[in-house]
Amino acid sequence: MELKWLEWTKQIQAIAQTGLTYAKDVYDIERYEALREMSIEILSEYTMVGEEKITLTFASDTGYATPKVDIRAVVFHQDRILLVREKIDGAWSLPGGWADIGLSPSEVAVKEVREESGYTVKPLRLLAVLDKKFHNHPPEPYHIYKMFIQCEIVGGDAQTGIETSAVDFFEENNLPELSVERNTLTQLQLMFEYNRDPNKKIIVD
Repeated sequence: MELKWLEWTKQIQAIAQTGLTYAKDVYDIERYEALREMSIEILSEYTMVGEEKITLTFASDTGYATPKVDIRAVVFHQDRILLVREKIDGAWSLPGGWADIGLSPSEVAVKEVREESGYTVKPLRLLAVLDKKFHNHPPEPYHIYKMFIQCEIVGGDAQTGIETSAVDFFEENNLPELSVERNTLTQLQLMFEYNRDPNKKIIVD
């Protein structure tokens, strides 16, 4: 579960961002700018990340504040799941990443699998939409929805990409060290449940 201070910080930032989008009165704008600055200071104090970096990555969006969307492709072959090893932390994850403007969720899943693993896939069905705050991920400054889309291999060969250093398939009882920022053991176990039961209903939390 999220740290309470982090949850409050996200809410302050969202209020400030949305307020700056619609405010017309100069005094209201000043108040929302002060709220945004407060959220930056809180994150800087508790995370040891510099205010400049926080401003660029966390408090630079404009428009109505909405959650980010992370899309993960779930690919099975002979009851083993496709994982890629992330260069950034040396641990393993489902192929995927941020949703791209101009692409549908299924198109993003196909693109990410191709770029990170070398395989060509076609999307089959949506398995789950999970709010990251309900799962055992490390704390982070964004509110994120995770979409898991099952895909089927139709071509290609295993190849690493710019962000990946290895590609492999794993059995449920022999999973490698997972990149928990991207996916947890419980989430992968859930994906295996979908592989065993094609009629399992979509989960939305």
